[in-house]
Amino acid sequence: MSVKPDGQIARVDAHVLDVLRHRVGKDERAAKIHDWFTATVLTLRDSIIDRWMDSTRKTYAENGKRVYYLSLEFLIGRLLRDALSNMEMTREMEQALRNHGLDLAEIEQLEPDAALGNGGLGRLAACFMESLASLDIPAYGYGIRYVNGMFRQRIDDGWQMELPETWLAHGNPWEFERRESSYRIGFGGEIVSEGDGVTWHPAEEVEATAVDTPVVGWRGKRVNTLRLWTASALDPIRLDAFNAGDHAGALEGQVRADSLVRVLYPADSSPAGQELRLRQEYFFTAASIQDIVRRHVQYQTDVHTLPDKAAIQLNDTHPAVAVAELMRLLVDVHGLEFDDALDVTRRTIAYTNHTLLPEALESWPLPLFERLLPRHMQIIYAINSRVLREARRAGLGDHAISAISLIDEGGERRVRMANLAFTGAHSVNGVAALHTELMKSTVFSDLHSLYPDRINNKTNGVTPRRWLQQCNPGLTAVIRDVIGDAFLDDAEELSALNKFADDPGLGERIAEVKRDNKVALAAHIKELTGVRLNPDALFDVQIKRIHEYKRQLLNLIETVALYDQIRSHPERDWVPRVKLFGGKAAPSYHNAKLIIKLANDIARRINVDPSVGGLLKVLFVPNYNVSLAERIIPAADLSEQISTAGMEASGTGNMKFALNGALTIGTLDGANVEIKDRVGPDNIVIFGLTAEEVSERRMEGYNPREIIEGSRELLQAVDAIATGVFSPDDPHRYKDLMGGLYDSDWFMLAADFDSYAAAQREVDRRWEDQPGWRASAIRNIANVGWFSSDRTIAEYAREIWGVM
Repeated sequence: MSVKPDGQIARVDAHVLDVLRHRVGKDERAAKIHDWFTATVLTLRDSIIDRWMDSTRKTYAENGKRVYYLSLEFLIGRLLRDALSNMEMTREMEQALRNHGLDLAEIEQLEPDAALGNGGLGRLAACFMESLASLDIPAYGYGIRYVNGMFRQRIDDGWQMELPETWLAHGNPWEFERRESSYRIGFGGEIVSEGDGVTWHPAEEVEATAVDTPVVGWRGKRVNTLRLWTASALDPIRLDAFNAGDHAGALEGQVRADSLVRVLYPADSSPAGQELRLRQEYFFTAASIQDIVRRHVQYQTDVHTLPDKAAIQLNDTHPAVAVAELMRLLVDVHGLEFDDALDVTRRTIAYTNHTLLPEALESWPLPLFERLLPRHMQIIYAINSRVLREARRAGLGDHAISAISLIDEGGERRVRMANLAFTGAHSVNGVAALHTELMKSTVFSDLHSLYPDRINNKTNGVTPRRWLQQCNPGLTAVIRDVIGDAFLDDAEELSALNKFADDPGLGERIAEVKRDNKVALAAHIKELTGVRLNPDALFDVQIKRIHEYKRQLLNLIETVALYDQIRSHPERDWVPRVKLFGGKAAPSYHNAKLIIKLANDIARRINVDPSVGGLLKVLFVPNYNVSLAERIIPAADLSEQISTAGMEASGTGNMKFALNGALTIGTLDGANVEIKDRVGPDNIVIFGLTAEEVSERRMEGYNPREIIEGSRELLQAVDAIATGVFSPDDPHRYKDLMGGLYDSDWFMLAADFDSYAAAQREVDRRWEDQPGWRASAIRNIANVGWFSSDRTIAEYAREIWGVM
C-alpha cells in the first residue's frame, strides 16, 4: 500500500531529527541553522545512497558498457536543491523543515558552490553528468578534488583580486573517500629493460585516492559517480629531517603532493607554473586510467575487450595524456604488442575539442615532458612514427606532415596534446555545427585529410532541470499550466508553446514572472553591492569568462557611446537599461583584468551622473559562479553572445538565457547559428561579420584605424576611454588597451562596432513593442528544448560510445 503524502512528510521529518541527533550530535532545540543544513543533506543522501547502490548492482548484473568522462573541471554548483528536485523530495523536505520553523530556501543558501571549475567547460561536464544519470547510462566522471578552486573574486577599487576558495572549510557532506581506490602516480626517473619488456622506475611518486560524490538523475532513475582525486605523499613527514630541525623541509613531499590538488589552472607564465599544470593533468588522468583498467581486468580479465566495456571521453586536451598512459598500461603491464595496444586505445578513447584558438590547443616543452614522463615520451614518439608513415603513404606533403606531427619541431620543440588526442581516438567531435566545420578547415585540416571520418559534431546542451525547473520555478509553473508536464521529461515538448506565442494573456503571465525574477535579483544585488537597480529597465546581461575574444570590451565601448548619446540627446525616448557584467579573468591575463577595471570605472562614472539617471546603470557583479547565474539568467531580458565570429566553439550560456525567455543579441558564432535556426531570425538579433568574412578581412589586410576614424560614435568612445575620462586618477590607464584597437584589433571590435550599435538600437525598438517582445520570448522558450544536454548525451551514446 502506498504511503500517504502526510505520511511521507512525517517519515522525512523523523529521519531529519534522527540524523540531527545521532550524526550531527545536536538536539533540535540547540541546533543552529548550519546543523540543520548538514542534517538535511545527510537525510537526503541516505535516500540517494540506496538508489546509488541499486544503480551499481544493476550495471554489474547487466555486464554492460560504462562511460568514463575525464574532465579537469566539473562546475557542479550547489547540490542540495538539484538532488531534492531530481529525487522528487522537495515538497516533503520543505514541509518537514517548516514543522521546525525553518525555510528550505534559506538552508539551501548555506551550501557553498563546489570550487571544482571555472567556465563553460566545467559547467558542460556537470550538465553531462546529470544527463547521463537521467538517461540511465552507467557512467563515472573523473577529475580533481580541488581544495581552493580557481579563486574567489573580490573587486577592490575596481580591480580583480584573487582569494582562495574555502568551500571545504567545514567539510563536504556529499562525498565519500574510497581508500581502496588508491594508486601510485609517478614522475621522472628512468626506463629499464627487463626481459622482453621495459619498466618505468619513477624518481618520485604520490598517492591518488578517490573521493566519490553521487550524481542523481531526473526522477532518481539512476545515480552515477563523480570520482575526484586527492593527493598525498607516500611519506607525509620525514621524521629524521624534522627531528634534525628541518621542520619545513620534512614536509616537502606532502606540500608537493598537496600542490597538485590545491588550485585549478595555476598560472603558467613561469616554468614552475607550467610544470605544475602538466603534473596536475597527468596525476588525475593516470589515476583515472588506472582505475578504469583495474575495474575492467577485475571483472572481465581480458584487456583486449576494453573497448567493448569502456568508453573514455576526453573533455578537451587537458586529459590527452590518457592516450599515452593507457598505452603504457597495455604494453608495459599487460603485455600487449604495441600495434594491438594502439588499436585497443583508439577504439576506447574519444576526444571532444572545445577551441579553435591555437594557443589554447595545449602543448608542452618537450624537455619538460620528457623529464617528467620519460616512458610516455617514448610512446608518443612511437605513435608519431606510425602516424607520419601513414601520412606519407597517403600522399600528404611535407607541410601537412609537419602539421600532423605530435611533435612541433619549429623553434622550441613541443608536444602537441591535441594531435595526440586526435590520433589516439576513434572519434573527435566539435561542440557546434559551425565549430565542427571550422575544425575541419583550420586547426585540424591536415589531420582531417588523413582521417576524414573521424571528426563529427555534437552540439552542446544544458540540463533543463537546473536551468529551467529549479532556477525558474515561476516560469516552470506557468508552462505546466499551459501545456502540461510532458516537457519535464522531454524538453523538446516545450515546442507546444509555439501555438500560444501570440496569446497576450500568456505573454503577460510570463512578463510578470520575469519582473518578479528581476525584483529578486535587484534585491540580492542591493544586498551584495549596495547598488539599486530598476526592475522595469531592460536587463542587458553579459556573464562569462573574461576573454578578449568574448568581447566584453565591445559591449563596454558601446555602453560609453550610448552614454554619450543619452547626454547629447536628452529629448529622445531612451529605453532604460541595466548593463550587467560578470566573470573571472585568469590571474596572469593582463588585458582581461584591465577590462574588469574598465567596467568598474565606467560604472563609477555613469551611475552617479544625474543626466542619465534612470536611463543607464552599469554593474560588474563580483565572484560570478553557478549560484549567481541561477539568479541572473531568469531575470535577464537580453543575452549578450557577441564573440568574434569563428572563435567561440559553442557557448552554453546562450542556451540557458533563451530557455528562460531572454532574447539574444549575437554574432553568427558557435551555437548562436543553431539557436537562430531554431527560434527563427525574427526572434534573435544578429549582427557583425561572419566567420568567413572575419577570415577574409584578416587575409586582405585589415585596417582598424581607418574604421575607427570613420565612425563618429566609435571614435568618441575610444578617445574618451583612452584619454582618461573614466580614469581621472590614472589618465593613461587604458591608452595601450585602446591603442591595440588602432594597431591590430585582432578580435574585430572596430569592424563590428557600427553593426553592434545598430543592433542595440533595434533591441530598443523591439523592447518598446512589449507584445512583440513577449511573443519573441515565448518563441525562444518554445524552440530551444533541442539544446537539452539529454539530446546531446543521447547522440554521444548512440554515435560515439555505443551504449544506447
